[in-house]
Amino acid sequence: MKVNTQSVNFTADKKLIEFIQKRMDKLDLFYDKVIQSDVYLKVENTSDKENKIFEARVSVPGDSFVVKKQCKTFEEGADMAVSSLERQLKKRKEKLRSHI
Repeated sequence: MKVNTQSVNFTADKKLIEFIQKRMDKLDLFYDKVIQSDVYLKVENTSDKENKIFEARVSVPGDSFVVKKQCKTFEEGADMAVSSLERQLKKRKEKLRSHI
């Protein structure tokens, strides 16, 4: 799956982008009709330690899912967002199966 990664107000290193790509590729195991996914990485200017915002939008036929997580690191945010998207995609798949 193609993952469009955009980092706002900073440049993300190659390791982080590869990590995100690897995590997002796992979503194909749960729902194979994913059209595309967009990931936005933002750093908030606060004194908080949890100032990294990971936002993911996954497009599927007829719908799209958006998850936004705020964490200490982008890796932690990616893990949390992907697990949340997994649940949403599984739920959608079950709904589609029940209609058939």
